[in-house]
Amino acid sequence: MNTSPHVRRFAELRLTDRPTVGGKGASLGELTFAGAPVPPGYVVTTAAFEAFLGVLDPDGEIRTAIEALDCEDTEAITRVVTPVRERIKAAELPEEVAAAIRGHYRDLDSESDTPGEPAPVAVRSSATSEDAEDASFAGLQDTYLWVRGEDSLVENVRRCWASLYSVESVSYRRRLGLPEHDLAMAVVVQRMIDPRCAGVMFTRSPLTGDRSVVALEASWGLGSALVSGDVTPDKYVVSKVTGDICSRTVSAKLRQHRMDPSGSGVLEEDVPEYLRDEPCLSDEEIHELVRLGRQVESHYGAPQDIEWAISRNLVPGHNIYLLQSRPETVWASREKAPTAAPKARAFDHVLSLLGGAGSGPGGSTK
Repeated sequence: MNTSPHVRRFAELRLTDRPTVGGKGASLGELTFAGAPVPPGYVVTTAAFEAFLGVLDPDGEIRTAIEALDCEDTEAITRVVTPVRERIKAAELPEEVAAAIRGHYRDLDSESDTPGEPAPVAVRSSATSEDAEDASFAGLQDTYLWVRGEDSLVENVRRCWASLYSVESVSYRRRLGLPEHDLAMAVVVQRMIDPRCAGVMFTRSPLTGDRSVVALEASWGLGSALVSGDVTPDKYVVSKVTGDICSRTVSAKLRQHRMDPSGSGVLEEDVPEYLRDEPCLSDEEIHELVRLGRQVESHYGAPQDIEWAISRNLVPGHNIYLLQSRPETVWASREKAPTAAPKARAFDHVLSLLGGAGSGPGGSTK
């Protein structure tokens, strides 16, 4: 077994490892620990990023220059970060970092479903501040699907690191005033499955906040079609209390993303006409997804937003995988305690808004 501070397997990780593996990496480790069906993989840690950046920029000039930028000056941000990204994408990795990444990939490769062909993996950015309560980097860094071979993997790890310095990402960090010297990027490397369909699952209603239901969205092929808005998904709502499917909407699904038959990358294409109006999920699959969603919610102790996929190649009962889980934030934020302290009388709130100090013992009105 390969051991290195630059790479850690999902099975070794928990949520507390977020500072070294980022939000996605820590979540996948926690899901694995919870017993959820997660495709195997590992995380290229922030230690690998720091080792790489230490060779590329030993004096820390990149971070210093970015911290000096004005968040409103897009032209200056572009001028500074464009050459930074190009330097990162072109630079050689430190030997020990490259060896760790390649060695763990060979371990995944040895489990390939197609002997003789490199294992396909997803390469996903996992920022250390990702999905934090006060900031979310979701969508600001890069993801690459269906990557095959060691050289392509290393190239795409560098591209993920480079995406930390996109104009959008840097502008966002400057608006929040986040310190660059505390920021690092981990990268998730995860075995890909070839999904018949994929989607998202919310363990409370995203529309009403109802915690007694699970809401599912599903489309043919890779879930990237749904996330990018290229397709109108099927939608299901299931009662946690009775298990009944309360509502189902089967949409005309016109587009799908799928594996490139050449063996690398993703194609966007029309859904075959005979499948467009067919439901993506059977009732049995819906109920199994709901069971898994409730298991994950119970483990975390809070409603979750879960990405899932169903393999086209594996037999029913062994073909459903969870790809990511994060806390639901929209309704959770609405349920936070009010910022104003409760007062004895409703009238006191009115006085407070008008600038008064309230009335009663020790109080006065103005």
